[in-house]
Amino acid sequence: MNKPLRRIAIFCGVLIFALLARTNYLQYVKADELNTRDENRRVRIERYAHERGNIIVDGGAAVTGSTETKDSDFKYKRVWKDGPLWAPVTGYSSQAFGATQLESIEDGILTGNDDQLFFDRTMSMFTGDEKQGGNVVTTLNSAAQRAAFERLGDKKGAVAALDPQTGAILALVSTPSYDPSTFAGNDAADTKAWQSLLKDKDKPMLNRALRETYPPGSTFKVVTAAAALENGLYTDIDAKTKSPLPWRLPLTTGQPLANEGNIPCENASLREALRMSCNTVFGKISDDLGNQKMIDEADKFGFNKEIFTPVRADASIYPKDNRPQNAMAGIGQASNRATPLQMAMVAAAVANDGKLMQPYMVAKRQSPGLDDIYTHEKEQLSQPLSGENAQKLQQMMETVVNSGTGTNAKISGATVGGKTGTAQHGLNNSEKPYAWFISYAKTDSGSPVAVAVVVEDGDANRDDISGGGLAAPIARAVMKAVIDSKK
Repeated sequence: MNKPLRRIAIFCGVLIFALLARTNYLQYVKADELNTRDENRRVRIERYAHERGNIIVDGGAAVTGSTETKDSDFKYKRVWKDGPLWAPVTGYSSQAFGATQLESIEDGILTGNDDQLFFDRTMSMFTGDEKQGGNVVTTLNSAAQRAAFERLGDKKGAVAALDPQTGAILALVSTPSYDPSTFAGNDAADTKAWQSLLKDKDKPMLNRALRETYPPGSTFKVVTAAAALENGLYTDIDAKTKSPLPWRLPLTTGQPLANEGNIPCENASLREALRMSCNTVFGKISDDLGNQKMIDEADKFGFNKEIFTPVRADASIYPKDNRPQNAMAGIGQASNRATPLQMAMVAAAVANDGKLMQPYMVAKRQSPGLDDIYTHEKEQLSQPLSGENAQKLQQMMETVVNSGTGTNAKISGATVGGKTGTAQHGLNNSEKPYAWFISYAKTDSGSPVAVAVVVEDGDANRDDISGGGLAAPIARAVMKAVIDSKK
């Protein structure tokens, strides 16, 4: 071969090698990135070319489905049964606006693209069967979910309910809610529905059970009582505390800390202080323990970190603060903030003899053929208090329901413990307060449910807003629904 031909041959070889290298780079190195680019419409067309798997409640009832679309190259879109009821659990899945919550986190299973479903996809290639998505089986109890949703009604608020022994989430409700089906497609009507929800001043797409933090008010006194018991400040729940009346916040010269009504809180025992919700007793306990010990106890209950269910819940906050603010935080005010899920975790830990279980809402993942490919195993998150102290706190919370501020939560045939809360809202308490109630119910078979309820009722008269009046009946309905469903 003469010299010019040899050069041409070498040059052509280099070009072929470069072409092969580029092709392999695109097919193997860049494949995932190219597949997930928004501009790659073929991937999105394939994504909606088959029916999506379902999200399941009660062990077998689907709350989602798929329907064929018209005049679109996306063949199927998502639909929900009772969308507003289940949106706080499922989130949404939209051809135009993406996905959230379980619809997003479990997208690989629901679309059938997850590596766990590789065998099913491979078999469908040989059998010629249409590709299918898998199912996500949740821990949700439809009776409890509906009871919470209907009792909240048109009020702003949220409910979280847990199985204290396992951490399973039994109900997760946020009101006002929305119907994800109204914007599941990608036409003009979907865009209009989406924009309307975004502009709604009541924020129906905000998951108040997981993503809104409120001052927990007097419900936090359960945590303060736990801190007093765990740190040995008090051991006998019926002995007098060292709680003078009046009592001023430390380092201040202003008005004494007030108790609601003319209640006898001077040196009240822990049991009586919780029953009557004495601010002075628990404010002084928080001050006596100091900020760091209060933070340590709050942390054990789950404060100051995000909780994944697997949907993320915002971190509840017990802050580093000065002495006066720490005393106020000990009664659930100042910079103390909590999600409803967090306060349900507090009630659950007390009910479960001091053991706090990791909250979760996905019990199983299933293949399209309904074979289980994942089963959740319960996991202990922490031990906020000893079994002995938890049982003392149970006695205190049960006294609240039997003869204190929480009598509206009584359930025939069950032992109920609870704590009311009416949290101040706005500068100098200028806004209408939040009504709280946390509780648990025990039957002969154990402690099947712990609940937290918060109500933002802007239409109620200010004097009518209380945890016992507004929130406790909702908690009772949810607990009773769970108990009845297990009979």
